[in-house]
Amino acid sequence: MGTAASPAFDAETLRRGIEGNPNTLLSLYADDAELRVVDHNAQPSHPRVLHGRDEISAMLDDVYSRDMTHKLEDCVVQGDRAAFSESCEYADGIRVLSESMIRLRDGKITEQTLIQAWDEQ
Repeated sequence: MGTAASPAFDAETLRRGIEGNPNTLLSLYADDAELRVVDHNAQPSHPRVLHGRDEISAMLDDVYSRDMTHKLEDCVVQGDRAAFSESCEYADGIRVLSESMIRLRDGKITEQTLIQAWDEQ
C-alpha cells in the first residue's frame, strides 16, 4: 500500500502567470493563502499582509493594470518551499525587483513573503 504524492508546484505556470496572466498566477494560491509584502512603504516591522485569494486577487488586479512588463528571473523549488525572483519595468523605464519565499501545500502557495524595491523617480 503506497501513499499518494502531493501535487508538485508548477514553476512553468508561475512563469506564465507572472509574465502575462494574473488569473493564472492567482490559480497557484491556496484559498487561505497569506501574502506579506515588505518594501519602502511597508517596512519589516509592519508589513502589508493580505489574507486569502480575494485580497491577493485585488492586489494582482492593481499591479497588472499598470503599463509594465513582468519577468520571472529565477525559481527554485525544494519540497514544500520555493523561492523566486521577478523583475518588472514600467513604460517610463522605472524598474522593480522582487524576491519571494513561499511555502507550499498540495502544490499551492499557502504563505509568501515578498520583498520589493524600485527605482526612485
